[in-house]
Amino acid sequence: MQVKERTKIAVVTPIHNRRDITLQCLRSLSRIQDDSLEVSVFIVDDLSTDGSAEAIRSQYPETRIIQGDGNLWYTEGTNVGIRKALEHEPDFVLAINDDSVFDSQFLHYLVETGQQNPKSVVGPLLLLWDEPHRLFQTSPKWSTFEGGWRHWNDQTVWTVPSAPWEVDLIVGNCVLYPASAFEDCGFMDSRRFPNFGDAEFTPRLKRAGYRLIIDPRSRVFCQPNATPKRLRERHLLQLAKDLILDLKHPSNFTRLFLSHVRGGPSVIKGATAWTVYVGNTMLNLLRKSSPEYRPPEPPLSQVFDRYVLTRK
Repeated sequence: MQVKERTKIAVVTPIHNRRDITLQCLRSLSRIQDDSLEVSVFIVDDLSTDGSAEAIRSQYPETRIIQGDGNLWYTEGTNVGIRKALEHEPDFVLAINDDSVFDSQFLHYLVETGQQNPKSVVGPLLLLWDEPHRLFQTSPKWSTFEGGWRHWNDQTVWTVPSAPWEVDLIVGNCVLYPASAFEDCGFMDSRRFPNFGDAEFTPRLKRAGYRLIIDPRSRVFCQPNATPKRLRERHLLQLAKDLILDLKHPSNFTRLFLSHVRGGPSVIKGATAWTVYVGNTMLNLLRKSSPEYRPPEPPLSQVFDRYVLTRK
């Protein structure tokens, strides 16, 4: 009897000084239930000082650890891990954040959808681990005249399509890439996007002919983002540093300009959306007490209705 060869998955994540969270992530990954998958884990430890690497070696000795120099940050840390993983010739690379907890079947669904849809990149439903019904950074939608990527605040597991659907961007908390994608399109741009390379990378893959898909059966629970101070609440010098100098800051104008023009549907649409974004930002800085406007959200099952894939 011929034994079916297992699908090889390389899981890659950069880490830095979050030992307990990283160990929680590895415990969660160890519960993957799919004998058809051969899973290897590659961790890029960017000079942690909290004993992360020692704890991983002790509790998960099969995990491969690559040492960084402390200056990799998210994007290049992920790139370093992917390059090492590709030496082992996987079928797919799963890039994750270490502040994630995984449903035991999440990887089975991602791989199934990736195999059924050649030349595709697949992401799960990202959910908040303290509100496990609520979506987190899943399936942003481009809107030029709303300032670029629209992220959702009020979506739940009950408001999304019931079958996989195509998107224009997959947020990098958990993404399944075919190994061929890196040969075709290279790696994330760590020079321009040291902390947010995913904002440019998956749209680049889409422009190169890859389909970007969200599979709602696959579920990953994420640590909520810390809420930063509003721009108008920051000290003037700190505001100038955040907006102008610090490429690693989420509000940095240079980073956001590049993510608009390189991650948007086109340079023209990206530049237009950037202008709208800057205008909205300035208005918010001038407001003293009124809350920032947040438009109502239709359910994603309605927004992406025509992008839903027929199950095979």
